[in-house]
Amino acid sequence: MGRTSKDKRDVYYRLAKENGWRARSAFKLLQLDEEFQLFQGVKRAVDLCAAPGSWSQVLSQKVGGQSSGQVVAVDLQAMAPLAGVIQIQGDITQLSTAKEIIKHFEGCPADLVVCDGAPDVTGLHDVDEYMQAQLLLAALNIATHVLKLGGCFVAKIFRGRDVSLLYSQLRVFFSSVLCAKPKSSRNSSIEAFAVCRGYDPPEGFIPDLTRPLLDHSYDLDFNQLEGPTRIIVPFVTCGDLSAYDSDRSYPLDLEDGSEYRYTPPTQPPISPPYQEACKLKKNGQLAKEVFPQDCSINRIDKLPQPLTVPHCLTLLAPKVEDNEMNCS
Repeated sequence: MGRTSKDKRDVYYRLAKENGWRARSAFKLLQLDEEFQLFQGVKRAVDLCAAPGSWSQVLSQKVGGQSSGQVVAVDLQAMAPLAGVIQIQGDITQLSTAKEIIKHFEGCPADLVVCDGAPDVTGLHDVDEYMQAQLLLAALNIATHVLKLGGCFVAKIFRGRDVSLLYSQLRVFFSSVLCAKPKSSRNSSIEAFAVCRGYDPPEGFIPDLTRPLLDHSYDLDFNQLEGPTRIIVPFVTCGDLSAYDSDRSYPLDLEDGSEYRYTPPTQPPISPPYQEACKLKKNGQLAKEVFPQDCSINRIDKLPQPLTVPHCLTLLAPKVEDNEMNCS
């Protein structure tokens, strides 16, 4: 498989490189902004789970480019520097991270909090949906510490079986909650984005990062929300519907007539988890799985040894009754 194969299979991956974005997800935030005008009047923005930094790039241009605009990016992983973006390498579940965000804003709350974070998917849909829900709730929890009244919160969501629980939780804190699907998000994916506007926490609510927002047993009866407890959230598609299809493969020479030239990624990952494995494989030190059919036994000492039974033990055959022996 050549280096151009992904450019054919994923047109937004190719366009992201050609336009200088660190990841294709930049188009998702741009298309969400086209629909909801997320950056209108925003002076302070927070990007949670920011690495590799494509959403931070968009924020730096839309918000950080203003004379008084400030952008703070938070992630556990290291991220290459971005102009106009203050980076915090920290945990979004820790109060110290929330305090550091407010410190960079000189004591002022944020106008906008976004989160495009997702867990390493396992392929087990129930597990992936649960992990994504917990990540969204963690982002919401720290947002209650740093977001101003009337502010906006945007986060990735997996539209799974228990999504109505998340909608109900979000509606507790925001006057408006929508589920949006950008054109650059693959139709084959259950990924969508919760767009929450009008932050208005319940009276007497005290933000507390040590306590989960949605703490329940996920039992069947609790999940079947009915009547006034069930929240139905509008579903909105974003982006030009005549634009490129994110699930389709395109030829290298696109319809605009421009000649294709391979473009390397804008920013390679910094210390990715697989870096050590790649280094071991390059040096031939990566352990390989050996299958039995690939092993040749040429020595007698490799043959399995017979089982030796201690003299103190006696192996007894099961007793068979006479009528069982004569039943045939």
